[in-house]
Amino acid sequence: MADEKDEKTSEKEMEKSQEKWERDPLGAVVWALILIWAGVVLLASTTGNLNIFTNILNSLGIKPYEFPVEIDFMPYGAWSVFFFGAALILVLELIIRIIVPSYRRRIVGTAIVAVVFIGLATGNWLLIGPLVLIAIGISIIVGGLTRRK
Repeated sequence: MADEKDEKTSEKEMEKSQEKWERDPLGAVVWALILIWAGVVLLASTTGNLNIFTNILNSLGIKPYEFPVEIDFMPYGAWSVFFFGAALILVLELIIRIIVPSYRRRIVGTAIVAVVFIGLATGNWLLIGPLVLIAIGISIIVGGLTRRK
């Protein structure tokens, strides 16, 4: 009897999870694109072609940020390229969610992650850090004022 309850609960959880992805396929596509982007950056790093991406960032005035720790499979410049590309993907998601009514949902969290990724790409936390705190505070205020009772 307990096994039947566990099985029914498990089936309901799987249905809810499946419904979530069916309701919001954009979220799944966005995170799949971020994973693909990570693979592209790692492949470019491995094959020695990462300078193509770092040159694009340099032309935009973004110097690759040197993280305090280097991981063997991801050199310094690769992190900046990855986070900048991921931020662009998230900004594209934000634009789609604003423009297309069927994909509308809360976007504050995605916007904050995009800003954090830009901060990680540029290493400019003196500007980005306070902006993240301001955005979180504003989202709390707006959420509190617009919450349905």
